[in-house]
Amino acid sequence: MSNISLKLDARTHSGKKVAQLRHAGIVPSVVYGGSAEPISTQSAIVETTKVAHTAGKHSPIDIIIDGKKILAIIKSIDMDPVKHTLRHLAFHTINKNDKIVTQVPVILVGVGESAAERAGLIVLQAIENIEVRALPADLPESIEMSIIDLATDDDKLTVGDIKLPQGVEFADHEQDMELVIANVYEPSALQAANEATGGDAEPEEAEDVASDNGDDTAAKPAEETKSE
Repeated sequence: MSNISLKLDARTHSGKKVAQLRHAGIVPSVVYGGSAEPISTQSAIVETTKVAHTAGKHSPIDIIIDGKKILAIIKSIDMDPVKHTLRHLAFHTINKNDKIVTQVPVILVGVGESAAERAGLIVLQAIENIEVRALPADLPESIEMSIIDLATDDDKLTVGDIKLPQGVEFADHEQDMELVIANVYEPSALQAANEATGGDAEPEEAEDVASDNGDDTAAKPAEETKSE
């Protein structure tokens, strides 16, 4: 079922001794699932980093412990904020016959090719992940949305524009279909906001600056994303 696999060894180090593992190029981890007690595990950092990068928190993984293959999904990824190296993983075992809820990346395709961008407008993505429910075998690696048809600053992509694969549904049965995934903005408002803040401005800041300047064609505010 899964094309991604990772061999895990039992871990005896805990507490402050875990730092010794990291210095030796070993990533500590823990495996949760069902009624069984959590299992402390570890694996080589190179292979583990590749798996974490490929699977993210949305693709099933075959973890192998003591020669036994178990289907799991990564529930948390802890990265070192300074070294940007993997510090810890938490896996959760899953059943191939049970639907699971997880977040899947939303990928915009056609970037740089839309009519809006060719006209000098800017397309910004407001939501990068969407929570879905599906059997492990049906979980998509990502959900693609084309921005090719976006042409003016009145255009946008919403959750309602998402075409879910067969067997996949939104995790929230009351999902807001009007929630904005990507929107089109006039660059002048964003530039004015950048100059005012001395850095990268958020769409909301751009709108505030444009409003102060009396610009009726200002960028529309981005929709709030759901907290994870």
